[in-house]
Amino acid sequence: MLQNMRMKPMSLIFSFTISLQFHSLQIHGLPIAPALYVFGDSLFDSGNNNFLPTVCKADYLPYGVNFVKGVTGRFTNGRTVADFIAEFLELPYPPPYMSIRGSNTALKGLNYASGSCGILPETGSQFGKCLNLKDQIDLFQRTVKSDLPGQFQNPHDLLHYLSKSIFLFSIGSNDFINNYLYTKAFDTSQRYSPQQFAQLLMDALANHLGRMFNLGARKIVMFEIGPLGCIPSIAKTHNHSGNCVEDTNELATIFNEKLHVTLANLTITFQGSFFVLGRANWIGYDAITSPVKYGLMDGSNPCCTTWADGTSECIPLLAPCLEPNNYFFWDAFHLTESVSSVIATGCFNGSTVCTPLNIKKLVEM
Repeated sequence: MLQNMRMKPMSLIFSFTISLQFHSLQIHGLPIAPALYVFGDSLFDSGNNNFLPTVCKADYLPYGVNFVKGVTGRFTNGRTVADFIAEFLELPYPPPYMSIRGSNTALKGLNYASGSCGILPETGSQFGKCLNLKDQIDLFQRTVKSDLPGQFQNPHDLLHYLSKSIFLFSIGSNDFINNYLYTKAFDTSQRYSPQQFAQLLMDALANHLGRMFNLGARKIVMFEIGPLGCIPSIAKTHNHSGNCVEDTNELATIFNEKLHVTLANLTITFQGSFFVLGRANWIGYDAITSPVKYGLMDGSNPCCTTWADGTSECIPLLAPCLEPNNYFFWDAFHLTESVSSVIATGCFNGSTVCTPLNIKKLVEM
């Protein structure tokens, strides 16, 4: 399936260069969408875990070494996919929900994402407290019911605002990394086949996304999970040939195939909704296995110096590699800013990442 994908890597590199040049500082024009709300795991977390009792935090250098605001709790060197999309929408970066004080903050969007968590409530619990997907939507419900109404003259205006806002999701990887494959703490791999486990996740996800619709969300973008067998924490700790552990990648493929069908069905079920699929897996796999096509030099190793010989998080205060933009991976789990830019640019105005329409077209609907 991956080999049959067609793409234009040089145009993506060009778009990435343009995005870094023109979006290094946020634009303060008229937003093209009223708000951006962000949900997910550490790929999108912008600091929520800083306020939670968990060992999964990115509140120290070198995390944030290339970010305009420095160390914030983002699990990367700079901006995330969600940050770039906020810039393209000409919105401020959605602040982490756990950091806000006052309802005015919510008007242009919030970030509810939480590192180590997943779709299932138990995922990531071995590392401390995190916000699973139900927790995140509970907090969004509080935003909709308690914080936002005072900002609008009537309920109709609030519903119109929500219907025009963009909702980003990237979640599900940890349900495999920190649950299904984490046999020291969970027996899910013994109780469920890969197909059964993916369906369990999909049923729960569909219920959560249906709840988002009932709360007023109409324009939802859900990203696939990436090629799990290629991340250094897995690829460097398992025997395999090639760049990746393909048996582990197959788990992601099963999930993503079901996700495609689920989002299409939700769009049909919930009239007036748009559930967009962010096809991050194929572009990630292609960049890891053919990094030069994307202007990268290394698709296998972390840029920062990590614990456990390149298979874990960045070691505090140690200097990272000199050129993070040449690397796919920042640490053993997460993308560099440069890779996030390629994915976000493709999803916002390209035709190969987000389907059936990109975000630029989505805001016009």
